[in-house]
Amino acid sequence: MLLLGLTGSIGTGKSTTAKMFAAHGIPVNDADQVVHELYAGEAAPLIETAFPGTTADGRVDRTILAGQLIDDPEGFKRLEAIVHPLVRRKEAEFLARERAKDTPAVLLDIPLLYETGGESRLDKVIVVTCSPETQAERVLARPGMTEEKFKSILARQVPDAEKRKRADFIVDTGHGIDAAREQVRDILAELGLETKEPGDA
Repeated sequence: MLLLGLTGSIGTGKSTTAKMFAAHGIPVNDADQVVHELYAGEAAPLIETAFPGTTADGRVDRTILAGQLIDDPEGFKRLEAIVHPLVRRKEAEFLARERAKDTPAVLLDIPLLYETGGESRLDKVIVVTCSPETQAERVLARPGMTEEKFKSILARQVPDAEKRKRADFIVDTGHGIDAAREQVRDILAELGLETKEPGDA
């Protein structure tokens, strides 16, 4: 089974690109979605213990947690020590399910792939990118986003230029959806993956 990794800095269009691979029949494990589920489940009490006052009704309040982390940069390491092992376990369960089905290829959507050394366990890495101007425009349009928060997020991510240097494939989402879809098709063709076209039964 071919293990493909998908990553990209905030606002580059990674989630949209992951959906394009899924539309071609490639199973996707979305680390962000896994974290979202963990925050509403088994990770919540662990995070409440480490960061008191950040949960309500058994769920992590991301806004409160983010506010605490801005004032406590070392807190990210404590949070990652809680969350990353749980995410990896969920990923292992996903891979086991797909191997049992003889799935030819899967896509692991991992925002902090290079930051966590994740490329070492993958066959190929696809980096999603766009111009800094497009990225800033997209991110700052998000509800509750500020310049300060944006800079704080970027400071924790491997720079886009470095990601592109290390990538096996690049998808540039700055030229529209159709152009990005074409790049995804080209990548799958180069990898020799027989996939369904979006819309096929």
